[in-house]
Amino acid sequence: MNNTDYDVAIIGAGPAGSALAILLARLSQTPSRIALFQIEQNTRYDVDVEDDPRVIALNEGSRVLLDSLGAWSDEAATIDTIHVSQSGRLGRTLLKATEMDTPALGYVVRYQTLYTSLLEAARASGVTIHQGVAAQLSNDDTGVLITHEEQQWRSHLGVRADGLRQEVSREAYDQVALVGQATVSLPRHGWAFERFTREGPLALLPHPQNPHLQSIVWCVRPGRAQVLHDMSPITFAQAMQTDFGDRLGTITPQGEFSQFPLYKSFDREPVQGHLVAISNAAQTLHPVAGQGLNLGLRDVETLAHSLRTWLAMPSVQKLDRPLALYQKLRKQDRALMTSLTDTLSTGFSTGISAVEHLGGLTLLGLDLVPPVRQAFARIFLQGIRA
Repeated sequence: MNNTDYDVAIIGAGPAGSALAILLARLSQTPSRIALFQIEQNTRYDVDVEDDPRVIALNEGSRVLLDSLGAWSDEAATIDTIHVSQSGRLGRTLLKATEMDTPALGYVVRYQTLYTSLLEAARASGVTIHQGVAAQLSNDDTGVLITHEEQQWRSHLGVRADGLRQEVSREAYDQVALVGQATVSLPRHGWAFERFTREGPLALLPHPQNPHLQSIVWCVRPGRAQVLHDMSPITFAQAMQTDFGDRLGTITPQGEFSQFPLYKSFDREPVQGHLVAISNAAQTLHPVAGQGLNLGLRDVETLAHSLRTWLAMPSVQKLDRPLALYQKLRKQDRALMTSLTDTLSTGFSTGISAVEHLGGLTLLGLDLVPPVRQAFARIFLQGIRA
């Protein structure tokens, strides 16, 4: 396939797509032959993009990568302690950066801040950026055909980084994530909380804009989500306080909370010919423990590493071996993290007393046995890096 417009065409300019474009630009002799297709959106999940309330939890490995790409923002809240507990049952555990030999357990940044900084860094890297409606990819024996707003290009490799795909089977969780912000009267600097309730996890994360402000991800049954939506602000605040407790004092929600349906998907074969899916296009995780983008950025790093030699002579070398290597290297990490987050999202909300007590004993055991706690935490801090 000698008459190609691009060596790599990346569909989706979210954090994973932009990060991959920057890494590949550094490896390519001709960065302009890396194409990044940005899907223009005024809304995301029916929320105005500029008012998107979501924040992203990133671990230290992700911070190091983003910093190396020139896309790390000083507008980040640091997490050095994570408090994990279960509502209505005994057992809790504390994870601390001081015992993990890492500067921090994590960081919290606004999604829109991260999206913008990475896209700006991608523009500066010299890659070709196309903007408009979603591009379509078709795969054949020699490469991919990209169709975008009545224009067509050919590329040696196509990368799907555009989120949940219709052709991949997905399973809806019996939970809806309510996402918003709240102030607390007794903030704890650097603390994040994961509270498992009978309906799903409730996370309070430090917000980068204000020490009294918390980012809330509250997972509840769909029916209760609607009930909560219809409540008065005072009653809504009381319901949240009941589920979380008083560890941060009085919780006062700020503004409307947005609702996001939750799905689980896992593409067992993310490589199909000259097409490869990464990040949310390859797997969609429950937001518990904030692992989605961290896992996606490990996809990005591994794909760039696997393509390093091929990018030196893309018109001569075949893609079979580097793509097979990528799929092999990412198999275990993707499967483990998908399974772990799925178990955590539902394991504490079965309604079965024995199971919930077992969950409490597990938290207590983690708290009492430091080596086990540290091994458990390290999985979420770095995943399985090949």
